[in-house]
Amino acid sequence: MNISTRPETTAVQRPPVRRGVPELGRRRRLLVLAICCASIVVVVMDISIVNVALPAIRRDLHASVSGLQWTVDAYTVVLASFLVLGGSTADRVGRRRVFQAGLATFGLGSLLCGLAPGIGWLIAARALQAVGGSMLNPVAMAIVANTFPDRVERARAIGVFGAMSGLSLALGPILGGALVDGFGWRSIFWINVPIVAAAVTCTALFVPESRAARARRFDPVGQTLMILVLGSVVYAIIESRALGWTSPVILGLLAVTVLGVLGILGYEPRRVDPLLELRLFRSVPFSAAILMALWGLCGFGAFLFVTTQYLQDVRGMSALTAGLCLLPVGVLVLALSPVAGRLVGARGPRLPLVVAGAALALGGGASFWLGPATPLPAVLAVYLLFGVFLGTVNPPITNTAVSGMPVSMAGVAASLASAGRQTGTTLGVAISGTIAASGMARGGTAATGAAHGVWWLVLGLGVGILVLGLLSTRRRALDTARRAAALFEEVDQGAPQLGDR
Repeated sequence: MNISTRPETTAVQRPPVRRGVPELGRRRRLLVLAICCASIVVVVMDISIVNVALPAIRRDLHASVSGLQWTVDAYTVVLASFLVLGGSTADRVGRRRVFQAGLATFGLGSLLCGLAPGIGWLIAARALQAVGGSMLNPVAMAIVANTFPDRVERARAIGVFGAMSGLSLALGPILGGALVDGFGWRSIFWINVPIVAAAVTCTALFVPESRAARARRFDPVGQTLMILVLGSVVYAIIESRALGWTSPVILGLLAVTVLGVLGILGYEPRRVDPLLELRLFRSVPFSAAILMALWGLCGFGAFLFVTTQYLQDVRGMSALTAGLCLLPVGVLVLALSPVAGRLVGARGPRLPLVVAGAALALGGGASFWLGPATPLPAVLAVYLLFGVFLGTVNPPITNTAVSGMPVSMAGVAASLASAGRQTGTTLGVAISGTIAASGMARGGTAATGAAHGVWWLVLGLGVGILVLGLLSTRRRALDTARRAAALFEEVDQGAPQLGDR
């Protein structure tokens, strides 16, 4: 691999911009944090808030199960595909500028979602929403880190930011249920518009501009390959039920996926600034963190997709009541996320990862007994397990992904962990919808029976996280993280190129 350390150059000379903002007062810093948290709330909540509106969308727009899957996955596929690009672009052209562009794009997409006359228009508007969201998630984190120069304050601010992300994912169905019952499903998108407008104004007034000391170059080939891989595999999974796994279209899409992966493995190591920094995967804890993010959110995405329809279509609940049934998940996320964060800081990520994996596996196993007449307290008790999972999984994953890495790689590592989460959510919806589609159409015991395949998947993913949590925190695994970090530190300090050794 050829790694160069020559400085980046650009064709246009820009006025100097502050790399940090240590002179901001405490109130100003907290205001910047609030603005960034507001942006992450709307972006993350739009992943889960739509789930509770799916039955209403299906009735109003006469959508098929695959149409509902794409309503969720068009958002998460695009979000996962462009997260890393959004962060690197902001480092180059200015974080505040990209953040404002992301807010405006997300707001426009939300408005168009609320006006969509058909399912195709809704899916396209969701994709536009996600383009804006990809400029907000990693950029907001970079703004927060840049705003709080003190390490202790920065850690607390990032903890608040991360807690808002997990809480938004869990509370989305509750807010969505209230809006759908009170104002119709279109209101879950319209509510974003005034929030985004206020955030754009506050950003212009209070958020200072900043750029990275060394911005990563744009990687169009890597970006194209990433979109092809994610888009092809998700399309193949969603449409396999209608077309069949042996159809030329599905086989062609799977071939594109394989070729795209091979292209990434062959092309990305040759770039100075690759979109996907594959050398990070030499660290066993980092690789495990990405895999656990993928598996964990795949399981939770499958749970949300199936559960919101089970509560409404099988048990006959209103959207608001269905959302309130997921309140235990949100309460536990709020209660356990800070505890998990403190445990990670004091004792490392092993215990929270083991608890998260065990809770997901137990939640999947217990869900086999959920039927149309299962007592509601028993249903809520099962959902508590998913709340324990979501409340304990995010802090150790983020910490494992970025811990030990030099500052130059921390942002890239965090972006890849976020992309892993979004990809997992995407696959969870695609796979669960494909498994349970026939039963969902019939309802009743047919729907709960068809969901058994989904619960087997969730159980297996939970066991996988538990095992990876144990293996990735062993001494040998931690040694690989130190070696990977040392490699990047050598490159940052101008060591000879690896290709010359």
